[in-house]
Amino acid sequence: MNGKKRKLVIIAGGILLVAIAAVVTFLILKAVGNVREPLGESGGDGQNRESMEESLKSNESEADNREFSPEKRPEESLKSKEPETDSSEFLPEESPEPKESQEKTSESKKPGVESSKESENQNRQEPAEGSPATGPLQVIGTSLCDSQGNPIQLRGVSTHGLAWFPDYVNEELFRELHEQWNANVVRLAMYTAEYGGYCSGGDKEQLKQLVRDGVEYASGQNMYVIIDWHILSDGDPNTYKEEAKNFFREMSAEFADRDNILYEICNEPNGGTSWGRVKEYAEEIIPIIRENDEDAVILVGTPNWCQYVDQAAADPITDWDNIMYTLHFYAATHKDSLRQTMTAALDAGLPIFVSEYSICDASGNGGIDEAQAAAWVEVMDRYGISYVAWSLSNKNETAALIKSSCNKTAGLSGDDLSDTGKWLYSVLTGGGRAGNGLPGEGQEDQPRNQPNSGQEDQPQNQPNSGQGGQPQNQPNSGQGGQSQNQPNSGQENPAQDSHGQPGASAASAGDLNVTLQVVNSWESEGKCFYQYEMKVENISDKSIDGWQADIVFNEVPELSDSWNGVFAREGSTLHVSSVDYNGQLESGGIAENIGFIVSGSANLLP
Repeated sequence: MNGKKRKLVIIAGGILLVAIAAVVTFLILKAVGNVREPLGESGGDGQNRESMEESLKSNESEADNREFSPEKRPEESLKSKEPETDSSEFLPEESPEPKESQEKTSESKKPGVESSKESENQNRQEPAEGSPATGPLQVIGTSLCDSQGNPIQLRGVSTHGLAWFPDYVNEELFRELHEQWNANVVRLAMYTAEYGGYCSGGDKEQLKQLVRDGVEYASGQNMYVIIDWHILSDGDPNTYKEEAKNFFREMSAEFADRDNILYEICNEPNGGTSWGRVKEYAEEIIPIIRENDEDAVILVGTPNWCQYVDQAAADPITDWDNIMYTLHFYAATHKDSLRQTMTAALDAGLPIFVSEYSICDASGNGGIDEAQAAAWVEVMDRYGISYVAWSLSNKNETAALIKSSCNKTAGLSGDDLSDTGKWLYSVLTGGGRAGNGLPGEGQEDQPRNQPNSGQEDQPQNQPNSGQGGQPQNQPNSGQGGQSQNQPNSGQENPAQDSHGQPGASAASAGDLNVTLQVVNSWESEGKCFYQYEMKVENISDKSIDGWQADIVFNEVPELSDSWNGVFAREGSTLHVSSVDYNGQLESGGIAENIGFIVSGSANLLP
């Protein structure tokens, strides 16, 4: 009996121990669950996949409302959390659009396909901050194409010189260009040799940062972006070839993973620079870009302010793919003949990209020629040629898209636009009468053929339309209504005190040596035009603070443009004086890149 009781006690004790162990285990597991639950709520490592996906979706939907900082790349931190995509269609570091949105975007970029504003706004999938869904480009035959081989047409705007109009490089304005204007490309024009230029004393780091900012803002709005090495007064791109090599080496390395970058390696070769010289330069710059980016589209300028595309067609660059050649036109100056030159080059197999144009005359001023502008647009659309308008600025010239009286850098209404700006808005949106659809529209119609229509007088100390320091008035290869003759081209006229021919006299005799050079001349509408370059040298043994020179003609000249000086006309004399940045000259110092355009009868010059 006692043995039996002991056995029962042992069994009961074992059952009790098992029960206690079970209770302890249950309490431990419950405690662990309570710890993990708040970690998951706080976004820690315990967060489940569903809540992670919801968080990413929330971050993407709020991306457009965050402050944009091109130096801070939030997509890098999200990159590992995003689903993998086909790298041939999207940038590796960026999140793609939904398939439906991709198809709509691809369709809207085909030549001749225009989507309505309402439909576009309803279906657009906004990219994450700094994350474009623009796919890689390629050149097939004469066409710019997407990665699937479908023709694509880029249409948008070019900045003016980044050093002179930096405030227009901002996120809000680039958003407007994409969402309201339907632009899908922005060109960042960085001058090389003009005042404040990259190779002429400008702040290189600041200019490169403006390029970076522009790339980020354009990318964030799902646009392509052209990095433009904007040569002009340097004429021959080989002048600053080493600086160009270093610049494109740095930029192409920095943006190697971007599929929305195009490189324009020389804006407008001029001053008699041959295609052979341009090709020689290009064949040294292109491999530098290719070391970092094997397939980015590269735009190569052509001689005579990007008009001699026929010369490039006769001797194209053959060692690399994805090369296009640029043509520039100003509709009131460049007409049927240049269009015929362009189409002939296309028929010969040359891929052409119009990286700069406007609808006024080649100086960036004068009247607007809408008939010629329409003819250009029709041909470019028919051939699927991409085109980028000059210029995103409020400079006091007809080509500026914004009135000179408007100080806004974003939030533009129809009343803020020049006549050129209204025309461009209409073309890009397919909106009929220029300016329709912009908020605040209601401005009365203004004469369309008046110089500087919609512009107010302002000092003209910045270089001009697309030519920074060298306006675009120039003779063309047989282009509409212009003389092929170039009288006095390249002729130098040393400063003279005599009034028998256009010379110059220094304010202080013996202190200055003023040199004038007629670098271009042409005829238009019965007038003779002359483009002058001017150089002022201090030949005294002491520094001077300010200078003045007088240029005398046979008759009263009409001053149509000027840069890097203060110009005043008094009868047949043109007074030229220094501006704040080129007036102080040490002994032997030289003020350069001063210029102007005058016109008159055939008797203007002796």
